Amino acid sequence: MGFLFGSESMALTLLLLLLALSVATADEDVFIGVNIGTSLSDMPHPTQVVALLKAQQIRHVRLYDADRAMLVALANTGIQVIISVPNDQILGIGQSNSTAANWVSQNVVAHYPATNITAISVGSEVLTAVPNTAKILVSALKYIHSALVASNLDSQIKVSTPLSSSIILDSFPPSQAFFNRSLNPVLVPMLSFLQSTGSFLMLNVYPYYDYMQSNGVIALDYALLNPLQANKEAVDSNTLLHYSNVFDAVVDAAYYAMAFLNFTNVPVVVTESGWPSKGDSNEPDATLENANTYNSNLIRHVLNKTGTPKRPGLAVSTFIYELYNEDTKPGPVSEKNWGLFDANGTPIYILRLTGSGAVLANDTTNQTFCTAKDGTDTKMLQAALDWACGPGKVDCSPLLQGEPCYEPDNVISHATYAFDTYYHQMGKTSASCDFNGVAAITTTDPSHGSCVFPGSLGKNGTLVNITAPSLNSTSGDSSAYNFQSNAFTSIVLIHVLISCAVFL
Repeated sequence: MGFLFGSESMALTLLLLLLALSVATADEDVFIGVNIGTSLSDMPHPTQVVALLKAQQIRHVRLYDADRAMLVALANTGIQVIISVPNDQILGIGQSNSTAANWVSQNVVAHYPATNITAISVGSEVLTAVPNTAKILVSALKYIHSALVASNLDSQIKVSTPLSSSIILDSFPPSQAFFNRSLNPVLVPMLSFLQSTGSFLMLNVYPYYDYMQSNGVIALDYALLNPLQANKEAVDSNTLLHYSNVFDAVVDAAYYAMAFLNFTNVPVVVTESGWPSKGDSNEPDATLENANTYNSNLIRHVLNKTGTPKRPGLAVSTFIYELYNEDTKPGPVSEKNWGLFDANGTPIYILRLTGSGAVLANDTTNQTFCTAKDGTDTKMLQAALDWACGPGKVDCSPLLQGEPCYEPDNVISHATYAFDTYYHQMGKTSASCDFNGVAAITTTDPSHGSCVFPGSLGKNGTLVNITAPSLNSTSGDSSAYNFQSNAFTSIVLIHVLISCAVFL
């Protein structure tokens, strides 16, 4: 699933803080990443996408191509990136070593190490999506790897290809699983390549589709990773292992299927998994609640490092599908609604991640706000307010007369709204709540009446949208936080002159 990366600007907002961990290998720390599809009618500029990733502390992403603008925007962020050879380019690369070398030169060597590329995905679900290309897929993998070897990058950057879990047959009980035997002429040399290069099997796991296609055999709670009583867990009759969710069962089925072909030391990384938040009339379980439940449970499950019944303690790093709803994707309504954010940058739902170790959510237990300090000189506050609503690019329209945050009509109240909006759109860093000493961070929600501040869950449990920062600033740009001292000084002088003129 997913499409090539594009550009266009859209609003930026906050939803979740996904603190990701380390590289995608089995012997290092597990992580949660996100896929970035681009089939949006108004795709944000790469700089804005990266600002969002940094604000949410998302440290691992997977792109569906190697878009130059996106790779430039990701440079010097430390974010670990999987780039992709699109399916329509595999034929050329799989038939020409020089074509593969040129691809690596333009899309890897030109950006690495400033852009932290950790893996290359050669295609996406090639065996099922474009079966005519399957016969040269392994050649494409080898040619890309050879180009990395020639550039001395093969130890830093792995090469693999995402497989659909649908190629695993007889997947329950997992111990009886095997790959579609008609694919063995491709799978055997592919697994041999992955094993010899120390790479991993990329697997797309969608319990939503397993549930939908089971005709009632799979219980919804089993698909959603909800806790089950022991007597409701599925038991592998061969191993007597208990399975409490579809995700673990599919991952273990992949391990058993590889073992059936005598490959036992190739780790699995789940390159796509998620749940749609909206569907057609024949998709009643594609709901906001179920999407929230699945992704929240999945993130906790992965980062708690419980592993799977076959491999307990060996957690499976996973990429959530996906960052944005893709409103221009073809197909049923559900195809357009897998995202954590919509096309305006508004969060689709608030992930329930409290108690998930290093993962933090913008829920009621993790809220901070930026407010104007009491007793501050009003001219200083007014100058800072003017900057926030001007060069700071805060949308101050809610402060206009007749709008929700106009009352109380005083500079400290209006400044607090502007300061807090800027603070949230810049990723809630301490430096973005200073304004030359007239602002401070607090845990007290300053929302009042119908005036709901950015970052507040408000009465309906949804985050308030905020305006995107300038395309030329990111959450890591300290100069943006300090709002250019010269501009601020000029504003203060103007206010002082106006004050003096009143007395002349």
